[in-house]
Amino acid sequence: MNILVTGSKGFVGKNLIQTLKNIRDGKDNSYPALSVNDIYEYDIDISQSVLEEGCQKADFVFNLAGVNRPKDNSEFMEGNFGFASTLLDTLKKYNNKCPVMLSSSIQASLVGRYAESDYGKSKLAGEELFFQYGKETGAKVLIYRFQNLFGKWSKPNYNTVIATFCYNIAHDLPIQVNDPKAELELVYIDDLVNEMIAALLGMEHHCEFEDTKPIFNNLGKYCCVPTIHHTTLGEIVDLLHSFKAQSKTFVLPQIPPNSFAKKLYSTYLSFLPKEKAIYDCKMNCDNRGSFTELIRTLSNGQFSVNISKPGILKGQHWHNSKWEIFIVVSGHGLIRERNIQTGETVEFEVSGDKIQAIYILPGWTHNIINLSTTEDLVTFMWVNEQFDPNKLDTYREDV
Repeated sequence: MNILVTGSKGFVGKNLIQTLKNIRDGKDNSYPALSVNDIYEYDIDISQSVLEEGCQKADFVFNLAGVNRPKDNSEFMEGNFGFASTLLDTLKKYNNKCPVMLSSSIQASLVGRYAESDYGKSKLAGEELFFQYGKETGAKVLIYRFQNLFGKWSKPNYNTVIATFCYNIAHDLPIQVNDPKAELELVYIDDLVNEMIAALLGMEHHCEFEDTKPIFNNLGKYCCVPTIHHTTLGEIVDLLHSFKAQSKTFVLPQIPPNSFAKKLYSTYLSFLPKEKAIYDCKMNCDNRGSFTELIRTLSNGQFSVNISKPGILKGQHWHNSKWEIFIVVSGHGLIRERNIQTGETVEFEVSGDKIQAIYILPGWTHNIINLSTTEDLVTFMWVNEQFDPNKLDTYREDV
């Protein structure tokens, strides 16, 4: 399949094209039914010949080109409606009736706060032009009205408040929030790209709109990304500050699969200055080696690394409710446990040459000894709850 992408250097264009290239080059096997051949990347500063060739040979067209922040509002109509006319005329020139997707906006609804939006008016004009093109040529036309978009490679101080907030907070710059309770509807870039790939496969999601709210309907006039996140500016800012604090507190916030928080964290990290991509962990060192907390979580315990010098024994304690997993990743050691009620014992000889996970059981006192006389023993440790100095649940007793 040959694909033309206009607006190729924009936020959506860059993400979509990279995914298409990954599929084309065999790096992404998530879409076995899709074969990508030539990708024609067109933008305002690229030769018109690319647009001509793309319109001639494409099997699918993504029209992502548009104007978001012009110097003058008159540029909205020229950039959004005007280019759409050029694109469709070029397809007609080559009698190419392949499917065409248009990137529009919920502002095209012209309702509520968007009622007088020049941007919305230009997007609506583009929609009507595409619908008319579909009627005239019989070509499949997909009109996507996007909500606010966010994700990596977006541009701060341009068309997405999340990009601006992520950039400023990551760079220790101030942000301005006039109304923390202001509600937003947001679409994550990976969800959008997944929908674009679905459109290539003829599996797009159709809908109608009640004002700006999509009502999914297989016979709907419009198309929409099915995963939409609803949040407030205040919630976004609180999450971003918790992300920033992680390198100091070592506490990861709740980031469930497919959650808004998970996607926002990825977006925040994409704006992190390279000098902040590294941070110190506090090593608690003594003559036996060191113990270092790595990551704390709100609901899934914490992760640490223990380094024992040759011949050193550590541990000699037990817990009522805490349970742990020890994983030796380097060196040669022995883990021993004893049930403090029955006296039953168990021991495990462990080595970084064979990575194994050992449960440290509640009610069993335990220790770990470095059996080597020359090498450090490095053990990755997970415990099911965060360290609480006021509730240690740790009782000293030799194995």
